[in-house]
Amino acid sequence: MATHRPMALFLDVGGVLLTNGWDRRMRKKAAETFHLDQEEMDERHHLTFDTYELGKLTLDEYLNRMVFYEERSFSREEFKAFMFAQSQPFDQMIDLVRNLKKTYGLKVAVVSNEGRELTTYRIQKFGLAEIVDFFIASSFVHFRKPDADIYRIALDVAQVPIEQVLYIEDRLMFVEVAQGLGIRSIHHSRFESTRAQLGSYGLSLME
Repeated sequence: MATHRPMALFLDVGGVLLTNGWDRRMRKKAAETFHLDQEEMDERHHLTFDTYELGKLTLDEYLNRMVFYEERSFSREEFKAFMFAQSQPFDQMIDLVRNLKKTYGLKVAVVSNEGRELTTYRIQKFGLAEIVDFFIASSFVHFRKPDADIYRIALDVAQVPIEQVLYIEDRLMFVEVAQGLGIRSIHHSRFESTRAQLGSYGLSLME
């Protein structure tokens, strides 16, 4: 399949290395926990979350628009603690990337849509800086997938030929955008299938 064994892995975070940072299921749980109107919260979320992910709002500003536009019986810190607590690791994927990096000397880059505070929390909480060389997060670079420029920035920073990059992403549209630029990509759904596809690119590990 592959003419060159990859020298660099580009990875999404939510859905690949960790659970999503703040998705519909988590917002539903927040609405139930804090007795909020979920429909109104979701509408406000959709009107402003892209701006937060682009790094043009702080988390506090986003929460002002989504939740704290009126007085609440709970504090901002309680709500943020709840948000952060929703993040959980996919340990098999993290270990796989760690071992591939060590075995093959790969450069590893994150290319993700995520707000600054959630990104930095998740990097620190789950030790992602131990396996990732650089983070091209939407809130850091002010481009957001599916904008192809976020991938171009990652390529510029990696300084690896495009034919030697492999991208792992759980959202098919983003896979298609990367492939349109010439980046070989794996549409991630399950650990086992992604590990097998990595092996077909020459990135396999002994059992």
